[in-house]
Amino acid sequence: MTKPARKSERPSWEESIEIYARPRVLALLFLGFSAGLPLLLIFGSLSLWLDEAGVDISSITYFSWAALAYSFKFIWSPLIDRLPLPVLRGLLGHRRSWLLLTQAGVILAIVWMALTDPANGLAGMAMAAVMLGFSSASQDVVIDALRIESGAPDEQAAMSAMYVVGYRLGMMAAGAGVLYLASWFGPDLSAGEPEVYDYASWKLAYLCMAGLMGIGVATTLLIREPAVNRQRVNVIHATSDYAIFLLLFILVTVSFVLAFVYLNPAPAVRQQVFDWWHWSGPVSDFLAGTLRLLLAVGVAAVAAMVLYYLPVVPREMVKQTYFEPVFDFFRRYAWLGVLILALILVYRISDLVLGVISNVFYKSLGFNKQEIANFSKVFGLIMTLAGGLVGGVLTRHFGVLRILLLGAILASATNLLFMLLAETGKEPIMLALVIAADNLSAGIASMAFIAYLSSLTNISFTAVQYAIFSSLMLLLPKLLGGYSGGMVASVGYPNFFLITTLMGIPAILLVAWLYYRERRAAAGDD
Repeated sequence: MTKPARKSERPSWEESIEIYARPRVLALLFLGFSAGLPLLLIFGSLSLWLDEAGVDISSITYFSWAALAYSFKFIWSPLIDRLPLPVLRGLLGHRRSWLLLTQAGVILAIVWMALTDPANGLAGMAMAAVMLGFSSASQDVVIDALRIESGAPDEQAAMSAMYVVGYRLGMMAAGAGVLYLASWFGPDLSAGEPEVYDYASWKLAYLCMAGLMGIGVATTLLIREPAVNRQRVNVIHATSDYAIFLLLFILVTVSFVLAFVYLNPAPAVRQQVFDWWHWSGPVSDFLAGTLRLLLAVGVAAVAAMVLYYLPVVPREMVKQTYFEPVFDFFRRYAWLGVLILALILVYRISDLVLGVISNVFYKSLGFNKQEIANFSKVFGLIMTLAGGLVGGVLTRHFGVLRILLLGAILASATNLLFMLLAETGKEPIMLALVIAADNLSAGIASMAFIAYLSSLTNISFTAVQYAIFSSLMLLLPKLLGGYSGGMVASVGYPNFFLITTLMGIPAILLVAWLYYRERRAAAGDD
């Protein structure tokens, strides 16, 4: 007997486009802007500022570690998910109150950076950058949770695409906008005259960025609190439980910081092990830094376990907040969850490691700030927006995994074009082609990946689970990115770009396997 024809569940092209006009989808454009603005104030724009101030390239790329907060935000995301903010929660609701607080932290950190001249020392700038990374990562936790809770399942791809568009607009403001403003506020130079360092111009440019965060603040005040029954968030606990819970987090954080600062086995290990294996330069630095980080994490984990078993700690509260989101994920995915986490860990490594050094690379070719802003930020933004919107439509039409695979292939392959650019030198047309390909692929990959991560979350643990996923996504790229300056100094730009291309192969293989498994499962259901 012939099976009846099964009606296709694939939406029409008109339905795939119409969804972008819905108000809660449009709101993600402005929240994405607020989330994207701080990022380049730590990476690309700050790199050029430090370069003009006379900071060496290795120290410049170490500043990318200020954004390691993005990789560890899962640690304090349960606080954002659970702890109510006095007064503000009653006025704005749980999500919006936290969003307003984190946006205030971002604004204060940007102002602090603006009032700090790196030419007079890097300590103040480093602390301000760390504060910006922490506040911005916390803002991302809230926005991600709000996005997932506000939209229906069929809206998540569109909301992710709109978020990517807003995010890239924020990056343009912090990238091209800062470079334009720094040039405009700076001294007048004759054509062809080399640029000189002018702290006042960078200061005013960063203060303008602090003002642009008002877009995010206004959106927070205008949107509605998600109408979701977050039972675990709304459980009422005694004030003392919340205070002890917060104190536990602070003590564990302090133990991590102290261990990282004072327990540094790297010199001894480098001398006895790394040098014996002839691991030198950036490889030795990366391994030594990773060992130091793992040691600090281990000390913090031991401190957390000791504090957990103290009789005054609300264990059930800690268990539901930290352990249950992880147990829930593995209950749903079992052993497959390990491969999914591995994919999350390596998916963005290829393009993000390259991105740390890209602006310095463009400058080394002879391009000035305005040219970098025109090509890399403005034109690049247009390509990224196109990639994000096209990726959103394709994902809704063809499914997440197909476009996830396409994005992984493109993000890795386009890094080879940077090798050609390194050989051709200062060629504006070649730069435009490379930036077009790189940003178009980044837009497609980013949108598909955000939609994929959103599909993995359980609404009961939205903030915590998504924070874990997005933290893993950034962990390896941020660690490796800090050593990118040393890698370039050791092997040169062409070989560095080849290395970043090869870094993308594991992601391609993992997505291909998940896609193959999904196809087999679908065929079996038939």
